[in-house]
Amino acid sequence: MSLRIAFRAAAVVLTTVALGGHTLASGAQAATPSLSAPVPAQTRAATVAADNPFEGIGLSGLHAEQRTMWPAGNPVQYWALVLNTDLAEQEYSGGTFFLYAPATGEFGWFLDTDIPQHTVDAPAQVVIADPGFLKTHPRVEIRYGTPDRPEQARTVATATTRR
Repeated sequence: MSLRIAFRAAAVVLTTVALGGHTLASGAQAATPSLSAPVPAQTRAATVAADNPFEGIGLSGLHAEQRTMWPAGNPVQYWALVLNTDLAEQEYSGGTFFLYAPATGEFGWFLDTDIPQHTVDAPAQVVIADPGFLKTHPRVEIRYGTPDRPEQARTVATATTRR
């Protein structure tokens, strides 16, 4: 099960980087008349993420926003779910945040900078960039507590797939 989650996380990050690199190369060609001339940083456009992949998912305590990561110094935009401001500003102590699907007992991951993590310590690190995990589970919860005992952890936010 953890191998499948790790593969899914790596696939999302690699796909984002691959798509971003292709778009940047195309934009650089169009922006400069000569392929040998460097493209000034201010003329490089960030990769534009596709439409919101989280549309149609019922969210409580979360919202979708476009973010930018900088793999190899190149901007790549992507959609992510993050905690609402009121939840992100609360004080949390004595646990970690984790993404949990209660119907199957499976754990998801957060994207911390550009590294998939199963748990994060701070509410600002709650960044969900895997719409596939959310769409394949009827209810996914961001919980705070001990991942070893998910049933005892506090549910902070939820995402529900409408079927």
